Amino acid sequence: MVDQFLRFCVVGASGTVIDFGLTYLLKEKAKCHPYIANACGFIIAATSNYILNRIWSFQSHNPAIGTEYGLFILFALVGLLINTAVLHLFVTHIPIPFVPLKGKLRFWIAKAIAIGIVTIWNFFMNYFFTFAHPF
Repeated sequence: MVDQFLRFCVVGASGTVIDFGLTYLLKEKAKCHPYIANACGFIIAATSNYILNRIWSFQSHNPAIGTEYGLFILFALVGLLINTAVLHLFVTHIPIPFVPLKGKLRFWIAKAIAIGIVTIWNFFMNYFFTFAHPF
């Protein structure tokens, strides 16, 4: 399981690069609406993560690819909600030791905490449900 988790984290890092990169290109270069650019970046990165996790992290041979993909995206969307909630809590309500109450540093530390929590959520949901065994 540790090996799978490390692979899952590597895949997640690649997804982060895809998400930020595509969002930047669509928003800044193609002048798409920011929320459209963000949604496109998220869905392309999540799809890439699904493919890489299916092949590399979990080595799934389940023929029900549509079901697997649907579960993966569902857990990713729930993870996005958890990420947003944790970010909001740490930025506005829960003090982080040694971090000023306001400012960019507080936001980025809160974001790092949120990413850590959601990484664990996503891994275990996918480990126990998405890639557990054929449906």
